[in-house]
Amino acid sequence: MKVLAINGSPHNGGNTAHMLQAVLDVCAASGHATELYQAGGRAVCGCISCWGCEEHPGRCSFDDWINELYPKMAAADAIILGSPTYYADLTPELKAVIDRCGFIAMFEGRKFSRKIGAGVAAVRRAGSIHVLDSINHFFLISDMVIPGSTYWNMSLARDPGEFEKDEEGVATMQRLGENIVWLLEKLR
Repeated sequence: MKVLAINGSPHNGGNTAHMLQAVLDVCAASGHATELYQAGGRAVCGCISCWGCEEHPGRCSFDDWINELYPKMAAADAIILGSPTYYADLTPELKAVIDRCGFIAMFEGRKFSRKIGAGVAAVRRAGSIHVLDSINHFFLISDMVIPGSTYWNMSLARDPGEFEKDEEGVATMQRLGENIVWLLEKLR
């Protein structure tokens, strides 16, 4: 089965990427195909509600990397979205992924229905719950299944390398990976 993680942080290789990779490592160790997709830091336009995805199923009217990412999301059995906390919310790149891919999937027969969806958030101090809430709203409206972990799927990590020092954050990501694997096995 396929597990796709999408890094909404503009810092490729930063704390959010390391958090996502910690989850993917558990999934890969159980024999599942994994991919970490770098979305953050790439130019993207938000959804303009043009409904072009209804006229051309499986594609967005804007011809950019969203049309490269969406088929990966449609093919995945589990989707993990990660974002740092920016002013108590997710990055604009990840919001564009949610809005645009959400509409594309809706008009393609609710393509994300019953897939596994998990969110992770890196945070300096506060605001990560709102980030996770925004991500989880996307999963819920997309009819997806959301696994939990032993704590909120976040890490107190702002400066490079801080995630690896957050023992509870690392343990939370590993348990999230275990729960995703457990659900994948149930879905198989």
